[in-house]
Amino acid sequence: MVIIRELIETHPYVAMDTEFPGVVARPVSETYTSDFHYKSLKCNVDLLKIIQLGLTFADENGNYAKGCPCWQFNFKFNLNDDMFAQDSIDLLVTSGISFEDHATRGIDPLHFGELLMVSGLVLDDRVKWVSFHSGYDYAYLLKVLTTQDLPKDEKSFFELLKIYFPTIYDIKYMTSLCDGHFGGLQRLADALSCPRIGPEHQAGSDSLLTMVTYFALANSKFTNDSGGIVDKKFKNELYGYGSNHTVRKGPMTSSHNSSNSALSNLNGSNGDSSSVH
Repeated sequence: MVIIRELIETHPYVAMDTEFPGVVARPVSETYTSDFHYKSLKCNVDLLKIIQLGLTFADENGNYAKGCPCWQFNFKFNLNDDMFAQDSIDLLVTSGISFEDHATRGIDPLHFGELLMVSGLVLDDRVKWVSFHSGYDYAYLLKVLTTQDLPKDEKSFFELLKIYFPTIYDIKYMTSLCDGHFGGLQRLADALSCPRIGPEHQAGSDSLLTMVTYFALANSKFTNDSGGIVDKKFKNELYGYGSNHTVRKGPMTSSHNSSNSALSNLNGSNGDSSSVH
C-alpha cells in the first residue's frame, strides 16, 4: 500500500473490478418495490465474500503508471465453507482462478480493509474511480472498508458511497447516454478497438480493460470544444441504481421471479451470476 499511496499522487484515476461468488438470494416480497434491486444487492453482499479485486492506475490523460500500473488482490475464499453460486465458480475456474490458492494463501479481507482505509484511495475526491456496471463492486468494497452489513436502504447506501468514493464513473451508465453502445465491457471495448491484456473474468485484466475503455469512450463522446473530458452528465451515477433513467421502473420478468425465497440455495445455487461484468 505504500507504493499505491505514492502512485495515487500522480495517477489519480483508479479503474476497479471485482470478482465475487454470484447471486444466491432474492428479497422476499409480494409486490415489486422501487428499491428491489438494492435490496437484492444488499442481501447477497451481506451473505457473500469478495474473491478478487483488480485496480489499475492512470493519470488524467489515460497514461498508465510506470512499472506496475495494475494490481490484483486475491482474497481468502474456501469452497468448503463459503457460500456461492455454482455457475459463477465454474466461470471463474475456467478463467484460471485457483480456489485452492484462495483457500490457503488468500488475503484476509479484514486486514486488507484496514490497509485500504489509509491507502489514499478512499475518502478523497481527487481520486476518480472508474468501473463498469458496478453496484455490486462498490458494495463489496464498502463491506471490506466498514466490516459491516450494507445500509438498510438505498439512500443511506449512496450517502455512504459518497463518503468513501466521492468521485465515481460508471462506464455502463455512460453508454446509456450514447447511441449505438450496448452489451458488456468486452463488447464495448471491441467496438472502441481497446485491446485486452490477460484473461477475461480476472479482476486485474478486467480493470486494465476498464481503464482503457473509459478513456476511449470519454474522449469520443464526452469532450468540450477544447478536447477536455466533461464528466457532468455521468459523474457519481450508478447504472441501475438511484434515481437516474437506467433504474428499472417495473417488476422483473418472470424468468427472474423463479426464486421467491430468501435463499435460492447455498453452495451450488442455480441463481443468476453477477460476477460476470
